[in-house]
Amino acid sequence: MLVATSPHLPSTYRRLERVLRGVPPVFLDWAARVTPSWSWDWPHVQAIGAALDRVSDGEIDRLIIQMPPRHGKTETATIRYPVYRLSADPTRRVIVGAYNSTLAAKYSRHARRLATECGLAISLDRDTMDDWETAEGGGFRAVGVGSGITGHGGDLIIVDDPVKDREEAESATYRDRVWEWWTDVLWTRREPGCAVIVIMTRWHEDDLAGRILASDDGPNWHVINLPALAFGSADFPDGAFVPDLLGRAPGEALCPARFDEQALASIRTVLGEYGWSALYQGRPVPRGGLLFSRERAEIVPAAPAEGRVVRYWDKAGTEDAGDWTAGIRLREHRGIYFVEDVVRAQVEYAERRALMKQTAQLDGSVSVWMEQEPGSGGKESAQVSIKDLAGYHVQADKVTGDPFVRCLTWSAQWQAGNVKLVAADWNKPYIDEHASYPRAKHDDQVTASAGGFMKLALVPDLFVV
Repeated sequence: MLVATSPHLPSTYRRLERVLRGVPPVFLDWAARVTPSWSWDWPHVQAIGAALDRVSDGEIDRLIIQMPPRHGKTETATIRYPVYRLSADPTRRVIVGAYNSTLAAKYSRHARRLATECGLAISLDRDTMDDWETAEGGGFRAVGVGSGITGHGGDLIIVDDPVKDREEAESATYRDRVWEWWTDVLWTRREPGCAVIVIMTRWHEDDLAGRILASDDGPNWHVINLPALAFGSADFPDGAFVPDLLGRAPGEALCPARFDEQALASIRTVLGEYGWSALYQGRPVPRGGLLFSRERAEIVPAAPAEGRVVRYWDKAGTEDAGDWTAGIRLREHRGIYFVEDVVRAQVEYAERRALMKQTAQLDGSVSVWMEQEPGSGGKESAQVSIKDLAGYHVQADKVTGDPFVRCLTWSAQWQAGNVKLVAADWNKPYIDEHASYPRAKHDDQVTASAGGFMKLALVPDLFVV
């Protein structure tokens, strides 16, 4: 339920007092008439509607809405709100941006369909999937990140999720590209009195919302953060806690009708704390935070005799540079991943070949995988290793993308308590490297473990011993 006393509401949300008095936001009253089958009385939707009313009235010209996935932010604020504003003023020009032109065009298509159903006259002179006009000269222009908007001004600009996935979010190059598009393209399209709305599922502390708030213009922005689970004061030991906008008790779900606490707990287990904190709580943490907690690595006397097993190698990428070669043997049994053995050494090329062959002989029928570095050198190295291990099930893994992103799936299992270490003298350096990842000098044990986990998770028919 929404809180019933305004002192609990930050000053930027005073419009919510209308909701507390039983008066729905004006925009949502319109939305309920045009789409009566939807649930417009959910508290988090009411909070969005109240903020959008303030945009409509000119009280807010810069708004950031942070919400978890699949909670209705796009249908409410990106599709229906522009049509609502065009219905009130058909001369208004709306620009909507997304991570690519295809998604932006999809938003445009849905908005145009709704506009037609609402009786808004569409001009036949300009009516394409990503760019349509009203008969009065206003309209809707959809663009993807990096697209130009030459010759088009905007009275209302909305950016909805400019990041597609974790790979993009972790790329500084892509974040720079989004920022340059934001500053050099979108921001220059504002007409006098233009309102700008950024709607995001957060991914990274340096994503678009993060950069905006860290910029000199940051204090001019109003922010609504609606976490999937309500924060409590214990979540902010630095004293920065602000009572929940919706008056929820700590740990209460944002929209139990769609995702209750049990459903969110399941999602949290899969994502791990790094992804959960950003995507679902709107509180990104620095890279490396919440990835591998020491206390989550339980040491056990032995692994089960049953299960699927793989040995995965991360070979030193540069000879004579002090890098480590690591081979991790993982066993999966009933959803638990046992690290059975770690072979790790700083060795020369010939010694490494001998080490890998000896390890395969000791492992017996265990399947062997190895990371293949990019380029011809990586291919040749993999071919030599496969030849050395003739007679064993051995394959090269042509990995791509950011190693950090690949390690997030392993982190999720670790943080969920699904990783056990068989007691051995390698336990301490193995845990130390994980606990300091990705800031540690070396990451060979982490990346090899993540590689082995991915093979067990994605190739279920192999590795039975």
